[in-house]
Amino acid sequence: MYFRNYFSMTACLVLLLGACSVADAQSSAGASNEKPASQAPAGAAPSPIDPDYRIGPQDVVQIDVWKEPEITRTIPVRPDGKISLPLLNDVQAAGLTAMQLAGNIREGLTKFLNSPQVTVTVTQINSRRIFVTGEVGRPGTLPLLPGMTALQALSSSGGFTQFAKIKGIYILRNVSGKQTRIPYNYKAVLKGAQEDIPLLSGDVIVVP
Repeated sequence: MYFRNYFSMTACLVLLLGACSVADAQSSAGASNEKPASQAPAGAAPSPIDPDYRIGPQDVVQIDVWKEPEITRTIPVRPDGKISLPLLNDVQAAGLTAMQLAGNIREGLTKFLNSPQVTVTVTQINSRRIFVTGEVGRPGTLPLLPGMTALQALSSSGGFTQFAKIKGIYILRNVSGKQTRIPYNYKAVLKGAQEDIPLLSGDVIVVP
């Protein structure tokens, strides 16, 4: 009788421990699948283009006309500064802000549509470019974003090679038809001891 009661109690204890282990495992699995509420979504939204930016040739613009899918489209600005749209044919785009272009398109469409609602967004800036050449990881052309500085351009060029002479960096800039050479103290800018240099369209950063 004693042994029978002992084995019965032992069996019950084993079953109880097993049930607890299963419950703990399920709880842990559920917790591992939960994502923190504060987790940021992957990818950051790009900074919007300056609303005062004036469109140039080869820029890409998105034209949205509400409830008019045949007119809505994303198109590049031609080298002559114009874009082609249904009903309006050629429309001048270069030299205008996105809001000004939207207003001109809206005005032109009122001849064909009732109260057209037009939105223009500059999706790519290709008309304003700068160049980085010499001992950098990725020499080449970069789009000139609003407020872009030499340090930002260098940071987007893959860093320096082992042969780079960072004390000899300079910027070539056309001023009144003449090429000007501007020395660039990379280390001083990096330390905050010197102001960074804002770039202009056509600037060439040379890393010897």
